[in-house]
Amino acid sequence: MKIRIETRIAAPLATVWKAYVTPDDIVKWNAASDDWHTTRSTVDLKVGGNFSSRMEAKDGSFGFDMEGTYTEVVPEQRLAFAMPDGRQVAVDFVQDGDAVVVTTVFDAEDQNPAEMQQQGWQAILDNFGRHVLTKA
Repeated sequence: MKIRIETRIAAPLATVWKAYVTPDDIVKWNAASDDWHTTRSTVDLKVGGNFSSRMEAKDGSFGFDMEGTYTEVVPEQRLAFAMPDGRQVAVDFVQDGDAVVVTTVFDAEDQNPAEMQQQGWQAILDNFGRHVLTKA
């Protein structure tokens, strides 16, 4: 099952792209809620390169690594990656007037309901959009 999320960000495409792929930015926006944060992030932005973000509950009760291997990198247009369990993710960046539409399509995992996954990923993408606006 594929899940699709999207946000529209009134910022230059170069700014949106850079915030999405830069570890110093990722640790500022990569959380679905205020009680979570990303403590570290690495990005090797090339096909075959790996990325990893350590996501943790702020109270220290739980944490996990979100990681994958890039399968497609088209600067300011598209990122695609495979997660360790084989799920595929594609992120598209499309200029639309004075804004950028960021669309993510990902394979659902089977531990959590699809609606919960969609809400969590959408919350992170919305947080990303808010972060970009502080930089634009």
